[in-house]
Order: sequence, then structure tokens, then C-alpha cells
Amino acid sequence: LPEEIQQKFNEALKSSGEVLSFFPDTKEYDFLLQQLEKEILQVAENSVLFSSENSKAMASYLFEELQGDDQFQISGDALKMKEDFMKTLQQKQADLKFKNSYEKFDELEAKIQLIRQWVKSFLRTSSVNYDENYLDEVVSVILFSDDSVEKVKHIPASESIQNLKGDHPSLKEGEFQFNYHQFIETLAEYNEEVVPAFQQFKKAKHEVTESLKEELKLEELKPRVLTSFVRNKLINEVYLPLFGDNLSKQLGTVGDNKRTDRMGMLLLISPPGYGKTTLMEYIANRLGLVFMKINGPAIGHEVTSVDPAAANNSAAREELKRLNLAFEMGNNVMLYLDDIQHCHPEFLQKFISLSDGTRKIEGVYKEKSKTYDLRGKKFCVIMAGNPYTESGEKFRIPDMLANRADIYNLGDIIGDTAHLFKLSLIENALTSNTTLQQLSSKHFDDIYKLIDRVENNNAEIQLEGNHTPQEIQDYVSVLEKVITIRDTVLKVNETYIKSAAMEDEYRTEPSFKLQGSYRDMNKLISKVVPIMNEEELSTLLLSHYESESQTLTTSAEANLLKFKELQQQLSPQETDRWNAIKETFQKNNKLKGLGNKNEMAQMLNQMIAFTDNLEGIKKVLEKGFR
Repeated sequence: LPEEIQQKFNEALKSSGEVLSFFPDTKEYDFLLQQLEKEILQVAENSVLFSSENSKAMASYLFEELQGDDQFQISGDALKMKEDFMKTLQQKQADLKFKNSYEKFDELEAKIQLIRQWVKSFLRTSSVNYDENYLDEVVSVILFSDDSVEKVKHIPASESIQNLKGDHPSLKEGEFQFNYHQFIETLAEYNEEVVPAFQQFKKAKHEVTESLKEELKLEELKPRVLTSFVRNKLINEVYLPLFGDNLSKQLGTVGDNKRTDRMGMLLLISPPGYGKTTLMEYIANRLGLVFMKINGPAIGHEVTSVDPAAANNSAAREELKRLNLAFEMGNNVMLYLDDIQHCHPEFLQKFISLSDGTRKIEGVYKEKSKTYDLRGKKFCVIMAGNPYTESGEKFRIPDMLANRADIYNLGDIIGDTAHLFKLSLIENALTSNTTLQQLSSKHFDDIYKLIDRVENNNAEIQLEGNHTPQEIQDYVSVLEKVITIRDTVLKVNETYIKSAAMEDEYRTEPSFKLQGSYRDMNKLISKVVPIMNEEELSTLLLSHYESESQTLTTSAEANLLKFKELQQQLSPQETDRWNAIKETFQKNNKLKGLGNKNEMAQMLNQMIAFTDNLEGIKKVLEKGFR
């Protein structure tokens, strides 16, 4: 650089050094480094000594060297190489010739190139293994030795590290040759090239991942367990062992007894509100499976193919896309088909081959038909539905599919677990009542003890939690009413299932459509308070089912009268009305097959009326003879 520019930078560097002596942690000198780097770049364009790639490092080096004084530090290795070089020249009586050879040049670049040639020739022919990385520093020491000889660092830049363990190309028999300058160069390259490239890659990967997540709607596939979910004794002691056996057949088991012949299907049936979906979503969450729920009502009775293009509406098309996405994912998937009573039997037949040993199914993904082979993969199929449709008819499922499935009715008692089924109605509703929620939060086992006390009049039980006498009295009062509600709900549930499963030809009264599910239990228990009396409790039950019956329109009166009959709350007038409804229903049921406008039906109706009148006359005569 020209001398005036050198002087300008030297003064600026010294001034910045003074600032750093008082404020060492600041970086306010970056502007000076940028100016110095700019000047170095201009020199590098017309120089053959160095490239512009090192201009930033050179600017930083000059700043560190010149911010204090004008003396440059030199390494002990470079100084030793220079001394050995000069000794060799003296031995060869070439020292004067060497000095005269470069001093005759006026240009600095010419001097440097010539000295570099001398030193490099010495290094290549020497028996000592010198490090050629110090070549340029040796040249600088020869040219400017008077300026920098006082500041010498004798700390070696290389060190041999012994007794290392590992398998790496840089290790040779447990020895690693560490070189500080190589390490700094590698580290700078890593920070300036590898790290930014990795960050760009990570950012691009995140953007692509988020885009695919949004496209595939992966957030919808995560099982989300309800906060009100209760893992009750019925689930622990009955459902989980039963479902576990089935899922082990479909997913396989760990250990030496791992099955290779994966097959089967799980079919859950129950009236609405018994937690089929909630329970399977919980199991998927605990097993770490993708919960792929397919909505049966959205598919509908008209769809018979798994091809999204064959769907007749957008809702069905989206469900079929999700179905084929589950096949495409293949592993760690729980395929859950909900409300299959709304699906066509021909559509359900597609899953027969998936439920046997072949574990294959035809699908269509992104408009391309594929055969999915799911043998050996963690893929399970669960179907759920209400076998008791709104018309009281059973839903239809192909026999070959039913033969491959383990079928369980969550709305009915399984085996000898009646006590657990009854208990589950209370356990699932604990969070709905503030008093019972308080009891369960203190010590959960106290719930079972208090239920035993209420049901079996066992006053000798000892509670584990810290409860006041008033709290215990409130708990008992609420549980007494809860048990009454539970018995009513169970009675309604039993009547609903019995009625819904009966063929119309065998009915003697209108079908009963009021339901007694976990959902009804939760609604009722949420309104129970300790001070409620029996009359208020009876009114609560009646009001609930009056509201439920309003959705049945023309069947509302018959269903409400049937509920009152179950509760033994029919008044004389209501009893007569209920008997009249049943008699009319039986007459209409007999004529149902002939049609109301058929002449034979009309004649038969008149004969039935005539017979009824004769029965009336018969009864009157019998009374008269008595």
C-alpha cells in the first residue's frame, strides 16, 4: 500500500487498540476491518503473491498485530527454519550471494518470490522434516527480521496426542497429530461454509416438512385422548386384555414368541355413547400408532369402492383419500372405521383379504392403483358401529369379514363382569360432578369404598384420604343418587338393546329408542347435588328422558310411557293409554304385511274388531253369572 495509506491505517488501528484496552468486549471496530479488507482486495487483484480469498483473514491479522505496537509476532518454528537456512548458506559460502540476489530488485514482489525460491529449495533438499506451512513466514522474517525479532512465540503449533481410543481416519494406532493452524483453518471453513449450508438445509427441510404436513393433514392423525377420559376397572380388567390379544395378532408381539402370521380384525359394537372411539384413540396413543379415523357416514351407503375418484361427493372423496394414505403409510398405523352401519356391505368386503393371513388390499393412491402387502408391518384394523340403527334394525356386515373379526359389545356385559360394567358408568362420570371430582382428587380408592358402603350398607370401611365428616356425608348423599341414576340408565340400556335387536314381526309394543349410555350418565350426574331429595331426583330423570324423547317425534309418547312403566311411575290414565297404544300396535303389526289399503286387510280388521267385541260381551256375561 502507499505510505500515506499505511500511516492512516496504522493510526486508526492504534486508536482502536486504545478503545479495546478499556472496553475489550466490544466489536465497534468492524468498520475499520471492512476498509482494510477493501484495500487488500485491490492489491490482491494485481498481485501474484496471494489470493483475494484470504483478504478478510489478513485484515483481522493486521488488526491484531498493529493495534498495540509495530512489532509482529513470529513463531519459534519459523525462526528456527530461518536460522537453519542461513547456517546452511554460510556452510555453502552462499550467504552473500543470496543477499545480493534479492537486494538488487526494487520491487517487493520480486524479492519475495526470489527468497521463497531459495527457502523452498532448502526445505525440499534438507534431511530435516520441516513444515512447509511456515514458508511464507520464513520469507517475512528474512526480509523484516530487524522489525520483529524481539517478539517470538516458542509455543509449538503441533502436538502428538497418544493413547486415544476409537476408529477414525485421523487416528493411527491410537495417536492423533494435532496441528493448531490446521484446526483453526478447518474450524473456520466449518463455521463459514458447513454451518450456513446446514442451516439452509435445515430451513428448507422444515419448510418442505411443514408443507407436506399441511398437505397430508398429519395433525389430524395424532391420537388426542380426552382430558375427561377415565381408565376405569372395566377397561383395565376386561377391555385391555381382550383387545390386547387381538392387537397382538395384528401387530405382532416382542420377544421370542413374536408372531409372523399376523391377521384378524377388531369389531366393536354398541349403542352410541359408550366410548368406542375414545377407547381406541387412547390405545393408539399408548402404542404410539397413527390414528387414521375413517368416518362411515361421510362415505355413505352409495360408495362401494376404495377409489376416491368413484366417490359421489367431496366428503366421501376425502375419507377415501385418508384410507389410501393409511395403506400407503403401511407401518405404525391404526385404521379405525367408525359407524360402519352407514357403509355398504360391498365396501366392507374390500377388507376381507386385509384381515386374513395374506394381509393384502387393493388401493388407489394419487390416481394410481396399487396392491398393498402389509404382512409383517405394524398395521391394525378396527371397525366400530351401532348394530341398532334408528329404525331398530341390525346393521349388515359380510359374513366372511365377521368370521375373521373378534367382536365385542361395549354396551353390554361381557362374561361375568356385570359388577365392572355397572361400576364403569360411575367411574366415567366422576369428572362431571364437582363433589365426586373432589373425592377422586384426594384419594381415588375411596370412591370404591364409599360405593361399597352405599350398596352393601358397610359402615365399617376406613377411608384413606383426609375428609371432614361433612364432606363424607356429601359424598355418600351424592353416591346414593348416582347409584339410583346408574340403575335407571342400566335398565333403559337393557331395554333399548333388547328392543332394537328384536324383529318387527315379533314385537308386542312399539320399539323403545331411548338410550342409557355413558353420555346420558354424565349429563344426569352433572346435575346432582347433595341436598337433592328423592322427588327432585325422580324429576331430574323424567325431565332428561322427556327431552330425549322429543327428538323421536311420532314415537315420543310411546317411548316416554314405556320409560315411566320401567320406573313404575304410570298413573291410571297413563296405564290405560299405554295399553291402548300396545293393542293398536299389535293390530297394525298383524295387518302390516297386507297393506292398509288392501281389501283383505280391511275385512280382516273388521273381523278383529268383531272378535274384540265378542270378548267384551264374554267378559260381561262371565261377571253376570258370578
